[in-house]
Amino acid sequence: MRTIVQFIFNTKCLLFLAMLTAQYGYSQVEVSGTVMGSDGSPAAFANIIVKGTTNGVSADLDGKYTIGAATDAVLVFSSVGFQSKEVAVNGQTTINVTLTADVSQLEEVIVIGYGTQKKKDLTSAISVVDAGQIQKRQSTTVAESLQGLATGVSVRGGGQPGQEAKIEIRGLKNLQNSNPLYVIDGIITTANRDFNPNDIESIQILKDAAAAAIYGSRAANGVIIITTKRGKKGPLKIEASSKLSITNVPTYDLASRDEFISLTNMAYDNAGKPRQNFNLGVNTDWQKETFRTGMIQDQNVSFSGGGDNSTFFMSANYFGNEGTVIDTDFDRVSFRVNASGKKGIFSIGENLALSNSKANETGGPEAMRGNPFIDVIRMYPTIPVRDSRNPGGYGYGEEGVATTFAANPVAIANLIDQKIENFRVRGNLWAELQPWEFLKYRFNFGYETSFDHFVYLRKVGNWTLNQPADPSLTNQNRAQSQNTLFEHTLTFNKNFGKHSITALIGTTYQKLSYEQQNGQKRNLLINPNTGNYFDVLDTGDNGIVGGFKNESALLSYLGRLEYNYDNRYLLNAVIRRDGSSKFSDANKWSSFPSVSVGWRINNESFFKVKEINELKLRVSYGELGSGNIGEYEYRSFINTFGGAVFGSGQTVQPSATQIKLSNPNLKWETLKQTNFGFDLGMYDNRLSVTADYFIAKTEDVLFGFPILLSTGNDGGNPISNAATIQNKGFEINVAFNDKIGDDFSYNASVNFTSLRNKLVSLGNGLNESYSGNTVTQAGQPVGMWYVLQTDGIFQNQAEINSHVNAAGQVIQPDAAPGDIRYKDVNGDGQITNDDKIVDGSPWPKFEMGFNAGASYKNFDFSMNWIGSFDATVYNGYSSIVDVINGDHNYRAGVRPWTPENPNTNTPRANNNTSLSNRGDTDRFLEDGSFARLKYIGLGYTIPKDVISKIGFDRARISVSAQNVITITKYGGLDPEFVNNNIFERGVDFGSFPNVRTYSVGVELGF
Repeated sequence: MRTIVQFIFNTKCLLFLAMLTAQYGYSQVEVSGTVMGSDGSPAAFANIIVKGTTNGVSADLDGKYTIGAATDAVLVFSSVGFQSKEVAVNGQTTINVTLTADVSQLEEVIVIGYGTQKKKDLTSAISVVDAGQIQKRQSTTVAESLQGLATGVSVRGGGQPGQEAKIEIRGLKNLQNSNPLYVIDGIITTANRDFNPNDIESIQILKDAAAAAIYGSRAANGVIIITTKRGKKGPLKIEASSKLSITNVPTYDLASRDEFISLTNMAYDNAGKPRQNFNLGVNTDWQKETFRTGMIQDQNVSFSGGGDNSTFFMSANYFGNEGTVIDTDFDRVSFRVNASGKKGIFSIGENLALSNSKANETGGPEAMRGNPFIDVIRMYPTIPVRDSRNPGGYGYGEEGVATTFAANPVAIANLIDQKIENFRVRGNLWAELQPWEFLKYRFNFGYETSFDHFVYLRKVGNWTLNQPADPSLTNQNRAQSQNTLFEHTLTFNKNFGKHSITALIGTTYQKLSYEQQNGQKRNLLINPNTGNYFDVLDTGDNGIVGGFKNESALLSYLGRLEYNYDNRYLLNAVIRRDGSSKFSDANKWSSFPSVSVGWRINNESFFKVKEINELKLRVSYGELGSGNIGEYEYRSFINTFGGAVFGSGQTVQPSATQIKLSNPNLKWETLKQTNFGFDLGMYDNRLSVTADYFIAKTEDVLFGFPILLSTGNDGGNPISNAATIQNKGFEINVAFNDKIGDDFSYNASVNFTSLRNKLVSLGNGLNESYSGNTVTQAGQPVGMWYVLQTDGIFQNQAEINSHVNAAGQVIQPDAAPGDIRYKDVNGDGQITNDDKIVDGSPWPKFEMGFNAGASYKNFDFSMNWIGSFDATVYNGYSSIVDVINGDHNYRAGVRPWTPENPNTNTPRANNNTSLSNRGDTDRFLEDGSFARLKYIGLGYTIPKDVISKIGFDRARISVSAQNVITITKYGGLDPEFVNNNIFERGVDFGSFPNVRTYSVGVELGF
């Protein structure tokens, strides 16, 4: 009996222990599943947190997740645009969740300046750009990444490391500067090459006057609002990305050495001159010596997280670009810390960014020299790269052997060092007080400072024929800029039944200063151990020092009223009054109003088209200003270092003289713009269309037209309110996205922009203004081509003799067979500048962008095309290589006219001065139309069950290429060139071409 009792007791104990073991074994389970949105699509990167703990994970691109949790735990599922959902585990190992759309979040919120607005309530022209599209590309600046992504936004980039892209929003607004206003986290600043595009959370482009009017006098060229990334509630997230790119530059197809010698001999023979004694032992490929394969690396890491009352985001970036031209590179190191917190009715936050950038740029001090894309075509292939007989040891022209004044690009790269370093601190501190739900006060303090260091070092040595033997030289400057901003705004927001009112009033004060000290020394010392020059300013002699300081301030008052009745009728009115220290007291202040209205037809009771989800009409009118001039333009400039001789003793007396004329009547230039637009959404918003037509006129345009030095002006052209410019345009964007099954989704969009500008009047009594081969006249677009008209090639003497005017006078009596025949437009019997005519416009008739993407399971694909059409451009490359005169190299395969080769458009070779060798003719005008595959990329997201084993939540690898396909008839290196001279924007003369870029990237998250 005792044995039986013992057995029973032991059995119960074992059962009890087994139950405890089972209980323990099932207290922790691994839960997996899929998080879906209400539309059936995966809720990519949704957050899953064990309630009451910090244990959490993020779903992958397909909404799949895996998390460890207790059997009695509760999981909290959340994602932007959806309502949070709690699900009890209850021992389950698979939990699939469908989140319900949160209407209040699903409606996209747009940053509009000093506030936000729902996208459906917009009454003005604003483009929203997906930050992810920007960050896919390998680019230095934000502007460069915007190509093709928004209507009305024209961007031209270039391939020089650290080069700033040229951006225009809705075409030409003035004659000085097209750069838009950048607002980054509330700071009025720039988004230049020291800003890290990987930090961008959202980007909005305010295009019409009504949208930009809240920024008043600084918004005439449009506004780009950038919001950087913020932390979100949840566990610490770490994200890292690394991208490596190889770059190469397009090159010319130039004549070989033997072809070059043959053509040059022909030019000298036709001119009756003795041939050059070429060095046949040399065969230099100048492009191979000057250009190289470049490399870009872009490394990023970020940390983010937060709790119920505070969030943070930190990032670090290294961007390095070794250029495709020797001795060019750009490096940037940047850091960012964004944080915010809330306690009751009080909120506070800061955004702080630090960056240090260094650029090593190429370039020489002389016109026509120092641009490698010009130098490589002007240098002879019979000239050696190095020649110990010459100062510095480099080869260049030699009388009778290589008579050219071209520059050796390798010599310039080694004899001239030009470096620019910039350390910038940019940040703001903001605080909000919201005593009631409908009323909020916000204070914003912004501060930005940069420390710039420029070093120019010229070593002993020459790079061109007959160059004087200059001593070594260093020219340096150090500068600091400061930008201080104080802003106070008060916002009222309340609904009254069907009425919704948002009112904003505020004031801003901004002060800017820039000061520079510079110095120069010659005959620098050389380190005997290394052979390097000492480039510090305490060595050398002939010291020169200088410096200056500029300051300006802007005080503004602003107000905005937004009214919404029953989600059908929308009104937005803005007034801003600006006062600037750049103008005299009489013209210091100006006001800039705007008003816009919208009608959401789809919310009307009579509208019964079920396929249409959104149909809104918009109309707006606004006025914007610009005071984009120097700090002291309305004041006279006096030189106090003069001297004058008076009296019988001829005594030198100190004197002062005015060197720059002043204009105390300067006032704001004003842009007046009217916009008509509509927004259409169909088929559950899978199809969306946005279109706008605008008319803009800028009055009292600030510009300095040339005046005679005999007026006593020696300090630059004085600014005046002279011209009036008109700009009209049409924009349309069509986008479609859809999903097929559970695994495949796709999207596509096309945008189209057509612009027309004209100069209504020049002002100041001027009828036209000339610049290079262009003319700007009232009633015509700016910078129209103004050239001689060609009419074929003379085939024989009889054609020369028969080319006469109405009076029978031979027009080109000095011509020979093979020379170009020109049109005598004015009929005076000779070819002069009076025969030039307006012949085409450098402005494209329309531009477009095409974007497409698709994803299938773990694969994603995207591409971006840009196009520009019907612009007439000047091919500076052709104006050199297609002139067979013996001064440079030529296009490979060129065949000039000879009696045996009469069927050609290239005139005869001739080393003499000849009409056929003129550059100001229509011979070098070409169609600049092009379509370019700007970006194409393929990515693969590694399955989570694979990467989770090594501790990662997300991993993606990608390959991409940029600028690899260009469809064009243009004969230069790159039809997408940049010319910053507004009057010669269509001239391509050695512009750095965009480089072909091949990239591989890795993104990790945990």
